[in-house]
Amino acid sequence: MAGMDALGFGFASAQAMPPPLQGGAKGKKVIILGAGLAGLTSAYELTKAGYQVQILEARPVAGGRVQAARKGFVDTDLAGNRQECNFDDGLYINTGPWRIPYHHQSTLHYVREFNVPVELFNNDNDAAYVFFEKGSGPLAGKPVRKGQIAADARGYTAELMAKMAGKGDLDGALSAEDREIFMAYLVNEGRLSRKDMTYHGTDGRGFEILPGAGVSPGPGKEAEPYAFSDVLNSRAWRVLSSVAGWEQQRTMFEPVGGMDMIPRGFVKNLPPVITYNAKVDRIRQNASGVRVSYTDGSGKSSEVAGDYVICTIPLSVLKNIPMDASKPFVAAMSNVAYAPVNKIGLQMKTRFWETNHWIYGGHIYNDIPGIGTISLPSSGWHTGKGVLLGYYSFGGEAARISALSPEKRAQFAVAQGQKIFPEYGDNFETAFSKSWHLDPYNLGGWAEWNEDGRKSAYPLLNEPDGRIYLAGEHLTYLGGWQAGAIESAWAQIAKLHARVQQA
Repeated sequence: MAGMDALGFGFASAQAMPPPLQGGAKGKKVIILGAGLAGLTSAYELTKAGYQVQILEARPVAGGRVQAARKGFVDTDLAGNRQECNFDDGLYINTGPWRIPYHHQSTLHYVREFNVPVELFNNDNDAAYVFFEKGSGPLAGKPVRKGQIAADARGYTAELMAKMAGKGDLDGALSAEDREIFMAYLVNEGRLSRKDMTYHGTDGRGFEILPGAGVSPGPGKEAEPYAFSDVLNSRAWRVLSSVAGWEQQRTMFEPVGGMDMIPRGFVKNLPPVITYNAKVDRIRQNASGVRVSYTDGSGKSSEVAGDYVICTIPLSVLKNIPMDASKPFVAAMSNVAYAPVNKIGLQMKTRFWETNHWIYGGHIYNDIPGIGTISLPSSGWHTGKGVLLGYYSFGGEAARISALSPEKRAQFAVAQGQKIFPEYGDNFETAFSKSWHLDPYNLGGWAEWNEDGRKSAYPLLNEPDGRIYLAGEHLTYLGGWQAGAIESAWAQIAKLHARVQQA
């Protein structure tokens, strides 16, 4: 990291490594509420520093939102929908986080620490389809490859700019020397003809007849570009941008076998400190310590005591748990909303998107209500069956679809996907869906702070209230990302440890 920063790339980050916890734990015990990534991170680092740690986790497994549904995985939501995943052995869907940007070095720190194998995640694929029903013209409601839309939109735009520059319309903004350089850039960017500065298409957008051996097909035939007006009216250009978003790199990482390999790495490297099926009922504190009451899987009430609490329970859930905390601290928890989020994995008996459409990973961007994004797997090439992400949607549309039964959700996803891939219906075998706002231990996919909440409630919750510390993605500007949970935990354990050292 220092080397990249010295080269002027500015990649160095204070959040690439956990804080050093030196000086000993002085016999202190920390109760950690929740075995998601924030809780696991806190437990792992505090245990290494010598603290006595106990985690209470409401679920029967660790990971929190970092879940992967595979054969035998069971989930019951607040509507009473019980699902047991019936995917074939080796197939899965990441129902929570599913990709890691290269600059989330906090997440990658533990990937390296626990030797979790990772592979590339194809987050952008020019060969994938764009499907917009709400546009107009001949491209509306038609699957079109993203690369064709990109080539045509940028090509025609470059042509317009080049012709304006050529007529002197940009002379006020450019010197003569800069104008010549700009023209060269437009030729390169838009694949323009140097003869007349016109866009005629490019081989990068594909072929109607593929080049091959002999004289037939020989050189093949490039696909004709779409008319500029058809591209504009299709609205498909909405998927284009000059550069990937900071957290949406074109290639990312994913753990081999599922994102839950990361929490499994934590658990494997922790002593047996997790009490599963432990639902927190009340959090008490006084000047000398903390006590947490909980109900176990058999319905029995129990209590644990310690010196401090690190609570990683989502605020959407925590605000309903009685606790001995100041009124402003408790009130602040209600100043953030949580996003309704849906996902569904569809097992297909063939990987038709690869064999018939030559699409290897990436997303099918569309404007179908309730679908959001369809995503094709970035692993398991040419292995017969596969699980694709049938929808990934948010907000009101997610709430609408989640009101359906799991069977109806699958029927909806298949019917909408059939509009893009005619093979959908014949290949569909089984599904597993997840609605995070219906998960009793999350009540939403991630925290969504507004500006007022960030100013008033957010700073307050980032500081301890007595002996109670909060951590999680909800207390970072990396909402929804695993790095947010990890880095929030790092910040809070550093504060707690400094307090112990000063006592």
